[in-house]
Formats: sequence, C-alpha cells, structure tokens
Amino acid sequence: MEYVGFSVLWWVAVFMSTLGLERNAVGGMVPGRIKINKLCKFCDVQTSSCNGFGTCQVNCSITSICEKSDEVCVAIWRKNEDNNTIETMCHSPADPLYGMFLKDYNSSTCEMKEQKTENGQLFICSCDEEECNENLLFPHSATDREVVLVILISLLPLLILAMVVIASFYWYRIYRRRKLSEWETKKPLKRKGPLDCSDACAIMDDDRSDSSSTHANSLNHNTEPLPIELDMQVGKGRFAEVYRAKLRQSSSQQFETVAVKIFPCEEYASWKNEKDVFSDIDLKHENVLHFLTAEERKVERQFWLITAYHPRGNLQDYLTRHLISWEDLRRLGASLAWGIAHLHSDRTPCGRPKVPIVHRDIKSSNILVKNDLTCCLCDFGLALRLDNSLSVDDLANSGQVGTARYMAPEVLESRINLENIESFKQTDVYSMALVLWEITSRCNAIGVCPKLAWGAALAGTA
Repeated sequence: MEYVGFSVLWWVAVFMSTLGLERNAVGGMVPGRIKINKLCKFCDVQTSSCNGFGTCQVNCSITSICEKSDEVCVAIWRKNEDNNTIETMCHSPADPLYGMFLKDYNSSTCEMKEQKTENGQLFICSCDEEECNENLLFPHSATDREVVLVILISLLPLLILAMVVIASFYWYRIYRRRKLSEWETKKPLKRKGPLDCSDACAIMDDDRSDSSSTHANSLNHNTEPLPIELDMQVGKGRFAEVYRAKLRQSSSQQFETVAVKIFPCEEYASWKNEKDVFSDIDLKHENVLHFLTAEERKVERQFWLITAYHPRGNLQDYLTRHLISWEDLRRLGASLAWGIAHLHSDRTPCGRPKVPIVHRDIKSSNILVKNDLTCCLCDFGLALRLDNSLSVDDLANSGQVGTARYMAPEVLESRINLENIESFKQTDVYSMALVLWEITSRCNAIGVCPKLAWGAALAGTA
C-alpha cells in the first residue's frame, strides 16, 4: 500500500509539473512557467523526389513530441548516386549531429544549409516552430546564379549604350536650353502678352517714320529694283517659291538677310492679293510676317514679295525636327492665337478702325517660327479682307479655298453662312485648333499641365 501511495503521489507531482504548478513553503499551489516540448516531423531516412531546388515537402507521415524541451526540429537532405533521401528528427543544439553542430536553429522556417561531407552533397536545416521541418527551403543553385550572371553580362553592353544615349540626349537638351536662355538674355522679348495701346502705336509710328528699305511698308513699283542677291531656295508652295537672299544696304556694302517670294507671271492674281493684304499698314503686328516691299521684275517675268527672313523655317518643319517643352508650347500657341486675333479684329491695339482679314489657309507650313520661339503668320495669297462693302455674291464668288486637311466641315461641305462674316473667322479658328493640336502632339512634358497664359487669347479669336 505504501508503494501504491507513493506511485500516486509521484504521478500527481508529474501532472502538476506539467500544468506548471509548484508547491509553496506553506503547502499552497502557485503557478510556474509552462515549457512544452516541440512537435516535429520524425521519420527515419527515406527516399525523396526533392531535387534540392526551391521548396520541397518532406512527405513524412510521422509527427512526434520531442523528448527534451530544448530540442528543435531538424531535417537532413542527402544526394546519393542512385537517389535522394530525407531524414527528419528532434535534436538538441548543444549536442553534435553527424559530427556537426546546428546553426540558425531559432528560425521559424527550415532553411537548408549546405555542408561539406565525404559521402556526397548534404543539406541540413533546423528550426524552432511546430512541425517547421516539414517544408524545406533550398537556396538558389549555383547554376541559377551562373545563368543570371550570363544574362547580366550579355545585357551589359546594351545597358551601357542606352545610358550613353539617354545621357547624350539629356545633355543636348540642357545645352539647347542654355543657348536659348543666353540668347534671350542678350535679346529679351518685347512683351510676354499682347501689346498695350501705347506700345503698339509707338511701333507703328516708328515704322512710318523710318525711310530705310528694310523697314518700309510701302510698295516699290516705280523705282529701280532693290539690290538683292538670291542665295538659296528655302521653300516652295502652290503659287510661288521662297528664297533666302541678301539685300545690300544703300549706305554701305553690308548685307541684310531677307526672304524673297517669287511668283511666276501665271500667278499674278495670287501675288496681287497678297501684296494688297500686306500693303495695309494696320496689318503690322509682331505675329504677322513683316513685309518690306513688292516688286515687278519684268525682265525675268516674275513678281516678288520681299519680307523678313526667319532661319528657323516654318512650324511644320520645326515640329518635325524638335520636341518642345510646356514653355515652348505656351509661346508658340499664344503667339499664334495673338496673330490670328489681330487679323480678325476690326480695331488696332490703339483703337483705330481696321478692316478684318481672314487668312483662309491656316496650317503649320504657313506659319513661321521666329528666333524667340514665337509664331508669325505668312502666305496671304488666299486671304480675304472682310470689307463692309462686300456683298453676299462677292463672298460667294471668293471660292472654296484652303487645304483640305485643315478645312472646317462647313467649308468642305459648302455650308458656310455667307450672310455672317463671322463664319469666315470661325473657319480660321477651326484650322488654328488643328495647328495647336499639332504643336501639343510634339510636347514631351510629363505630368500635370501648368496653367497656360494664352487661354484668353484663344477666346478672343472665337
């Protein structure tokens, strides 16, 4: 009976210890620290389909509670000549295992580490969570690293070339902007917005008071032809060819570069119409091509228009060769709108009455780009002066003219309202909108568009 009682007391003590209860000095029970042994996969050496890459399952059907509380879960993968094997167990990190000590056993996952052995390739892992030795995580193989290295080496020349191209393009843009900034510093723009009345009148008065050939806005029919030397052809249209030329100053041997538009004798009507439009002093505007004079070259049987020369060429060619920024977009678009608004207006900036003009052939090739990246309108061969004396029949006989790609639908369908001259202005605005779309399509800016300062100018052309 004493032995039975002792056995019962022993088992009770074991049970209390398992529950974490200890006896205090006065016979009471106090809670103690609970330490539960690990639960691990526990299979002897068995064959496995795991090839030692990526993640593998041990496929062990036996789960066991470790004998000691400090034991952790262990998995060993071996590669033999015939097959691969996996062994799972519990083991104490303090004791050697196959002549090795466990490392990184406090991990929650079983990450395989390669060990050097005489019996072939071996990977071992240890972890400190329940059944954590069921999933084995193998490192990337040397073969994978070699493949990645080969790919990187193969792509390296292309990456270097791409970086050089990007750096060169970026340097070119910075260089171009810096040159443009230096030029603007030396020759600042006269204005950022439309001219006020006093500025515009001052410019017009200066033009009328200057008698030199390069600033005259009068015709030159009754005098000798100007001393002009044609240099090279820079453009060609339906009715005329445009040349860069040198105009010798009357007081010196210096030359001024001008543009000469040469009409053959068959295109006299186009030359006369453009000459009549240019001869209006109220047409003077910084966003309209500056007209110098017109000449009849009877010997050559040609008719000439002599204007200012802009080396950047027309807007179509400029957009083909360049990408533009938001600031360039603002300059080009706003100056185009200002020029068309001036054509359509019945008042000069000074308030003096003016005959409105519709261009009727607005397109990117009929717009020149000045050195300050603003636009000026040119080619007024199809322009129409909206004089109050024009009748509906006169407007109807003016013809369906323009370039089909830029024509408004009412012009293409011959539905324009001849009783309202504003209808003709609206066709110019439609063509201008297509040109603005061309300009915008060549803008390379990324992000939110800043507020453009030419919204009011656009509204003024409607």
